[in-house]
Amino acid sequence: MEDRHKFYINGKWVEPIIKNDFEVINPSNEISYAFISLGSKKDVNLAVKSAKDAFLTWSQVDQEEKIILLENLLKIYKSRWEEITLTMSEEMGAPLDWSSSAQTSSGADHIEDFILRLKNFEFEKKFSDSSNNYILYEPIGVCGLITPWNWPINQITLKVIPALATGCTMILKPSEIAPLSGMLFAELIHEAGFPAGVFNLVNGDGAGVGTDLSSHTDIDMISFTGSTRAGKLISKNAADTVKRVCLELGGKGGNIVFADSHPDAVREGVKNIMSNSGQSCDAPTRMLVEKSIYKRAIEEAADEANKIKVDIASKKGNHIGPVISQKQYDKIIDLINSGIEEGATLVAGGPEKPNGLEKGYFVKPTIFTDVTNDMRIAKEEIFGPVLSIIQFEDEDEAVSIVNDTSYGLGNYVQTQDKEKAQRVARKFRSGGVYINGHSADPGTPFGGYRQSGNGREGGDWGLEEYLEIKTICGWK
Repeated sequence: MEDRHKFYINGKWVEPIIKNDFEVINPSNEISYAFISLGSKKDVNLAVKSAKDAFLTWSQVDQEEKIILLENLLKIYKSRWEEITLTMSEEMGAPLDWSSSAQTSSGADHIEDFILRLKNFEFEKKFSDSSNNYILYEPIGVCGLITPWNWPINQITLKVIPALATGCTMILKPSEIAPLSGMLFAELIHEAGFPAGVFNLVNGDGAGVGTDLSSHTDIDMISFTGSTRAGKLISKNAADTVKRVCLELGGKGGNIVFADSHPDAVREGVKNIMSNSGQSCDAPTRMLVEKSIYKRAIEEAADEANKIKVDIASKKGNHIGPVISQKQYDKIIDLINSGIEEGATLVAGGPEKPNGLEKGYFVKPTIFTDVTNDMRIAKEEIFGPVLSIIQFEDEDEAVSIVNDTSYGLGNYVQTQDKEKAQRVARKFRSGGVYINGHSADPGTPFGGYRQSGNGREGGDWGLEEYLEIKTICGWK
């Protein structure tokens, strides 16, 4: 078993002050293949002191020097592409091809885009030509960055890179069940030549290191991606110190398929929810189908789900892998069983393991029809390869059903009527809308409404999350 118990603090890999072993499990075979140490308050304090000391100088480094370091990081990242891909595949179960084309590539895209944004960002400017007021954008300070297991490098780059670019220092806590890609990223940071103390990494769980970071008096900002439940706890922990809190939380995306949609709209919607084994917060987990095409849509959806292969992550090819853990597997199966018990019709998949995959956390691509919006499978974030299909009569009813949730991250609409698509997009209460299968470009803002979080990641918006705004009067 690989020993990865050290933390990266002040430019060095150091022993934990209190060793607390934690096994990392390969979700494809349920075998422990590495162990880390869960950090303590003393480890967090050491990392925070390192970041606080480094902030004094890093905050004053000019844009050109930061750009050189970030470009060096990007070069190193690309040179270790296969290693990054394999690491994520092993730790969170992404099949190799998907891990490379989606997971690893997203990190490179974010680094490239933030470099571009940094080159063009104005950190100071006149308020107006006639005013003697001057506006400065300054780094917020020491940041606690808490990232999830489902898109490990994607979320690390969405937080670490803008923090670096704006002159902040940081402590990263990757998910304890998928920590190795974060530790590999620390190696890249070190190799790129960032000054000691600017970036620090302490492994740990939410109750321990997560709480210590969010409540720490010397941390100025917390950026968290994860469940809504955990986001609420982080907000409460951060309240006493009135630190900035940026949250990217859960979702329950709706996908409206109108009768005039593209012929492959249903099949593409099924493939979308099943990708990453359904473990994406903005996945279109509720498909709303217009009554006139409902029967056909059910047949197409079931057929598409039955075509999707499930297999171990180490295999190349177009298949989905396991879900992340026993805990997550049990939650998904419980929700599948609740759908059956509440009267939804199971047309594909179900609670049984896929044939030949008794070991590992594998879930069949599952589809329910005759779903109503009061069922658990329609209300709760499942975070697995499970789709609920709901029938609707008209546009107003469809939009009402989609918005009838406490979440508001990503919603989808399928129609060849451009005006209707834009009209529906405006009615959605969500941070993102995806029309006819189009995806977001790097640099666009990502985040949610309501209990899907606050703040935005990506592009100029992502930089601004890490900046304070200062007004200076009498500049001239």
